[in-house]
Amino acid sequence: MATRILKNNVIVSDPPVASAIITNTTWMPIVWLIIRLYMAYEWLSAGFEKLQNPGWTQTGAALKGFWVSATAIPTGNAHPAIAFGWYREFLSFMLNSGSYVWFSKLVVAGELLIGITLLLGLFTGVAAFFGGFMNWNFMMAGSASTNPVLLVLAILLVLAWKTAGWIGLDRFILPALGTPWQPGKAFSKNQ
Repeated sequence: MATRILKNNVIVSDPPVASAIITNTTWMPIVWLIIRLYMAYEWLSAGFEKLQNPGWTQTGAALKGFWVSATAIPTGNAHPAIAFGWYREFLSFMLNSGSYVWFSKLVVAGELLIGITLLLGLFTGVAAFFGGFMNWNFMMAGSASTNPVLLVLAILLVLAWKTAGWIGLDRFILPALGTPWQPGKAFSKNQ
């Protein structure tokens, strides 16, 4: 259980459930591996499907169609796909500027890169963060699909970043590279 000593020797401990789920116990890396592989499969499947579609990789027409339907304001009592006006304005700006042409390629590359890094257990926390960010954006545009589940799993992977990539390349890469707050062996001055 992780503890932190604050001012005046007050000790604050992590909740036992959080410690059991997030810390490096003997069985949690296996659970995180299963979650990582599931998420990698979802991202790679979506990315490869888009990679074979010229509407995603060449013209951006597929993304344009998605944004057009997402920003449409229905008549009558129906609710629009996007609940927040500021997000609708953002997508409308992207539509009007023709950004769907280059942005669709970014979506495809992002999905494939997130899938590959999760599969390999490489920079797992960073990959999960960007995957969660993409899930959030898809949901903001009115697409539920598997996005809510993937967003929750991404948040959990971000929280468990030290353990989630243990069965993967993070086990070797992170000690060598370190973190922004603690340089690894490759950047240590005592070599």
